[in-house]
This record gives sequence, structure tokens and C-alpha cells, in this order.
Amino acid sequence: MPDDPSPPVTVYVTVPREDASHLARRLVDERLAACVNVVDCQSVYRWDGDVTADDEAILLAKTTDGRYDEMVDRVGEWHPYDVPCIERLPVDGAHEPFSAWCSEAVERDG
Repeated sequence: MPDDPSPPVTVYVTVPREDASHLARRLVDERLAACVNVVDCQSVYRWDGDVTADDEAILLAKTTDGRYDEMVDRVGEWHPYDVPCIERLPVDGAHEPFSAWCSEAVERDG
């Protein structure tokens, strides 16, 4: 494991429930995320002038600063929405062993 890992980056993504598991697995398979939590939710939002409610899932994807931009690019390509919600959440005080594991899990040579 890295001697001095940087804190992980958590990426918040909403996605239709039926696409959540596939997208989460793809992010981990491609080593863009060390792990992805999938949480069911209902989203209420305005789209094309109407207020809409949809069953969705929240993906909380853990990655590194070095893999963040590529993750955003890939999620943008793979996501079924025209305007996907992709947000970088600040992480402070991450448990060092978790940070090290996360860094190791997304290494391209790992």
C-alpha cells in the first residue's frame, strides 16, 4: 500500500435504479473507483419546466484525485441522462488505512 496516501475523493452520482449496479460495477472494473455504494432514493427536480419525481439510486464512488477527472469523463459517457448529476464531495479526516486501500485499488498496474 502507498506509504503516504492522499485522502480519497468521493464522487456523488445519481442514476436510474435500473442502471445503478451496472455503472457501479463498471467503475470498479475499470479501476476508476475503489468501491461504490449504491443507495436507493427518490429525486424530485425540475426538468423542461415541469416538476418531476423519479426513483433513482445514489452512487457514492470512492476514488483518488488522480483518477477523478477520468471518472467524470467516463460517467458522462456511460450515463443515460443528458445532464447527469456528478459532484465531487470534500473528504477530510479519512481513516488512513482506508485511504491507502483506496489508492491501491485504483492503481492501473494493481
